[in-house]
Amino acid sequence: MPKLSVIVPFYNVQQYAPDTLRSLRLNADRDFEFILVDDHSKDETPAILERAAEELSDVARVRYIRHEKNGGLATARNTGLDAAQGEYLTFLDGDDWLAPGYLTELVSAIDRLGCDFVRTDHVQATARARSVHRVPVGRRWEAFDPREAILPAHRSTSVDYAYAWAGAYHRRLVDKGLLHFTDGLRTAEDRPWIWKLHREAESFAVVSLLGVFYRRGVASSLTQIGDVRQLDFIRAFDQVIEETAADREADRLLPKAVRTYCAIIAHHLSNEDRFEPAVARQLRSMSAAAIKRMPQDALADALEAMDMDRASKLRRLRRRVTTTGAAA
Repeated sequence: MPKLSVIVPFYNVQQYAPDTLRSLRLNADRDFEFILVDDHSKDETPAILERAAEELSDVARVRYIRHEKNGGLATARNTGLDAAQGEYLTFLDGDDWLAPGYLTELVSAIDRLGCDFVRTDHVQATARARSVHRVPVGRRWEAFDPREAILPAHRSTSVDYAYAWAGAYHRRLVDKGLLHFTDGLRTAEDRPWIWKLHREAESFAVVSLLGVFYRRGVASSLTQIGDVRQLDFIRAFDQVIEETAADREADRLLPKAVRTYCAIIAHHLSNEDRFEPAVARQLRSMSAAAIKRMPQDALADALEAMDMDRASKLRRLRRRVTTTGAAA
């Protein structure tokens, strides 16, 4: 069994893949395996990965898997999880990169703490600018119950820091069915995933390691493209609400889930100009339906706590739903 499996999905990232692969080489260890998943790229990415898989095999275990059709990031990560054999697992996106030696430090940290998973800080890279982004948890280098890091509802917490690549995860989470993503989600795939981890895993810790460089502003990234795939955030948060409502502490946790969902809807409504017109209309329609589905008491509390601009956008949608329902 390898000590660590690193799952790296790629899709049309020929410009950035060489940096990603170079950083893997600078982290290579005979006890690590790199699982390179090409999600049916249409550019030169597959050729780059084929060469890299051969070259990296001199310094680490490598598997290269190519999808016959594009399935999205969640599906590509699941392919990697199904192939992974490591005691620990981590992720990296195909346009990001790692600091030299980071993976060894990461394995040492989770080994030392003995918990189900650890979360790490990261560096955001936008063009030439660099900024440090930290897990919104004060307790460091100490294992504790992940449920304790979900609340309070009115502050940013660990479930809002949803980056799957910012951490390492013990294989027992795979065995318990907690590490796979919702198949086919093309955006916000980390949200149901991080909520499930925090509700159902037994222990986690936050460690002060900086080694992941997250590239922002990539033109091909879904966060930069205003097409219908962006609307998968609604399916993702519907799942968060549904699963949290079935939790033994639903009354305590649902206000946080609803408040976050509302904030994300308001964010997209404030930026709807970047969507294609038909998608913008679909965004408003699907958001109105989502508001109707939410627990209404928790929704009312969330709207009361929001700033006036965002709350007014959501209240207009809520009134439209109520008026339409009354007319029907």
